[in-house]
Amino acid sequence: MNRLFSIFAALLLSATILFAANSPAAWGAQAAKADKDQTLDEMLRYAIEDEYLAQAEYAAILASLGSVRPFSNIILTERNHISWLIDAFAAASLPLPADRAASFVTVPVGLRASLEAGVGAELDNIAMYDSFLSNPLLLQPSNASLRGLFTKLRDASKNHLAAFRKGLSP
Repeated sequence: MNRLFSIFAALLLSATILFAANSPAAWGAQAAKADKDQTLDEMLRYAIEDEYLAQAEYAAILASLGSVRPFSNIILTERNHISWLIDAFAAASLPLPADRAASFVTVPVGLRASLEAGVGAELDNIAMYDSFLSNPLLLQPSNASLRGLFTKLRDASKNHLAAFRKGLSP
């Protein structure tokens, strides 16, 4: 009996560790929220992770629901956001993080739940960019282009948020 309990406990611990390693809290905007002392490199990493996550989530929703608005339009802009961030990584001579977003995606059931998930994702994204823009590192003149990029990405997320909210309104 003790051996069976030990095996069960080991399996439970392994599952817990696996879940924690794949938890969205350790990735993208959620990771940025937990990191109170961000470097420019970390901001870029969190940004691309969160844009990867939005693209993967919206792609999964489209696969589930078919080509529905606003997801069919917004996913195209998410691809642009990722492209802009890839350029920023290249300009900073930083290695590009792997896109592991698919491992974090859960597909909401139905259009309403998907729109609500979109609202939540965009609110988190906007909060992340707002926190970046308040970081003193981005106030330095040498970081003006990165500040401009984060501002553009935040403003695009505000547009996405409005589209999701419009979809939820009666």
